[in-house]
Amino acid sequence: MPNDMKIIGLTGGIGSGKSTVASILADNGAYVIDADKVGHKVYYKGGPAWDAVVKAFGTGILNENGDIDRRKLAAIVFHDNKKLNMLNAIVHPIIAREVSQRIDNARGKGVELVVVEAALLIESGWYKMADEVWLITADQEIRLHRIMQRDDISIEEARLRMQSQMPDDEKAEYADIIIVNNNGIEDLKHKVKEALQREGGQ
Repeated sequence: MPNDMKIIGLTGGIGSGKSTVASILADNGAYVIDADKVGHKVYYKGGPAWDAVVKAFGTGILNENGDIDRRKLAAIVFHDNKKLNMLNAIVHPIIAREVSQRIDNARGKGVELVVVEAALLIESGWYKMADEVWLITADQEIRLHRIMQRDDISIEEARLRMQSQMPDDEKAEYADIIIVNNNGIEDLKHKVKEALQREGGQ
């Protein structure tokens, strides 16, 4: 029944394996909404955040197509919390509306399990949309190695990216289920299936 639909809020720091867990959940029949990808789309020219972001940060953040260049924008806000908060205040409510619309569409189609995957699930308040919050974690050294390999960056850059995010112990306060992803894919699949079979949280 459509009213029996469950919403999992899925989050985890960079290098934790959050997106891999989302893929495993999709393989198990979940409808996955990637809030970060939804976020990318709102920056396109004509997108719902374009006018407000360009007004706030200037035309210097645009690329040759007139879309907002997220790297140029990141360079402005990355080291300035005031500007980052200003950007989030513009963009987060717009992304939340888009995600809510997709949840409603899924409910209308009788989908039983929806996963909202978001790096900023806790910080943005989007966790409130979920019936259950899953946090994916991994040891710091493992995460650093994954980030360096995936993005071809130095350990210093990888550390900076990790340090810019909310620490796992703070996120854990909001989590119903915590999955530690220190081992291989088979171990992770087993843990995800185990978590799906559990009733409620921890």
